[in-house]
Amino acid sequence: MISFVKRNDVTNAQGQYAIRLRVCKERQRRYFTLKIFADEEYWDADNECFVILKNVKDKKQKEENEKRKQYNYLLSNYRVQAQEIIDNFRREHVDWTLNQFADAFLNKAKQGKVKAYMENHISVLRDTGHDGNANCYAATLKMLEHYDSKFDKKIFSEIDIKFVNGFDIFLQKRGCKGNTRKYYFKALRSILNKAIQEKEATEKTYPFGKGGFQIAKLDEETEKRYLPVEYLNKIRNTRSGNPQREYARKLFLLSYYCYGISFIDMAYLRKSNISKFNNGEYIVYKRYKIQHQKNVKSIKIKITSEIQNLLDSLKADNPIVDDFLLPIVSISGYTGEKLYKHVRYRYRKYNDYLRELAKEFEITEMKLTTYVSRHTMAMMLQRNNVAREQISQMLGHADMKTTNTYLDSFDTSTIDEAAEALYGI
Repeated sequence: MISFVKRNDVTNAQGQYAIRLRVCKERQRRYFTLKIFADEEYWDADNECFVILKNVKDKKQKEENEKRKQYNYLLSNYRVQAQEIIDNFRREHVDWTLNQFADAFLNKAKQGKVKAYMENHISVLRDTGHDGNANCYAATLKMLEHYDSKFDKKIFSEIDIKFVNGFDIFLQKRGCKGNTRKYYFKALRSILNKAIQEKEATEKTYPFGKGGFQIAKLDEETEKRYLPVEYLNKIRNTRSGNPQREYARKLFLLSYYCYGISFIDMAYLRKSNISKFNNGEYIVYKRYKIQHQKNVKSIKIKITSEIQNLLDSLKADNPIVDDFLLPIVSISGYTGEKLYKHVRYRYRKYNDYLRELAKEFEITEMKLTTYVSRHTMAMMLQRNNVAREQISQMLGHADMKTTNTYLDSFDTSTIDEAAEALYGI
């Protein structure tokens, strides 16, 4: 029914014959041009593929051999596309005609470019305010283009297990560790899943899942660094003589007292994130990185005297723009991707200030970063025998396996009591 045949009646300017896809049904046939040409001696008509020479040493012959390998790869993909179209007709109980097949195959040939699909998805994410996810896919696309100079021509059926394994080796050669590779592969897998769901790609060449590339095996245990008590006390009780470092010190403490809130979540906090409950005022927010996921619960942080003092002090020493709660965003009117990039820039500056603060306070045993406040908070709670379920809720973890069971089980008063351990150093 599906075959590849060499045209014998006419050649191109190089004296090569066109290789065409032939589809037969009920004694009728139709040919499709593939823009693939073969020399007579290098076409294997019985096996419907190009001849690949062995033990080739001549440079030109090697190049021609590689070109024929690529042609065989393309033919394999065309066969998959054609068979998928026919299988779809059968699943839908369509008594298809050659014209119907032609419409489906020729349209498929015009579509299915991975890069174009990813770019469109990135654009949609940016337009809908999902800047973090958009940047993840954009970074993945950029890395894929580094790996494959012809990625703009790749169709979904070419993103198979061979392609993925090659991409992984490429990343390893660049020095990417397991978690970094996982970052790219999760984005690629997500794009393929979306494309399959939208009928842009086929499951036949899907490289992940059972028997395929195992992303989970890339997991690496990330070292959780936390401050020893003596260093934490020094940061709590000692002011810096430098305005930028003092600003960083206060933000670090605010993050620590606010259950390890991330820098980007602090940056996006607005005055509307303050809510009043029966037992006081609370900062209520959803984590930026998971806010668009289903069933994400808000984190409620009671504004204690320590937190209020830090909010007041930061506001007094630094200008606040628009209706933001903290002086992190420094330019008025930014929204969407522009705001996100600005926050990322401020994030880098904050880490610079923390490094300088560590030198000033002679914190030499570890690198002081934004994550240290979060890890220190979690460790202090654990040392004070706070249940891990409560810690997980306070951190705002989205791992349903460990937190979903308990997500609604602790009211604000229970969390407030647990948070008291942060101040009982």
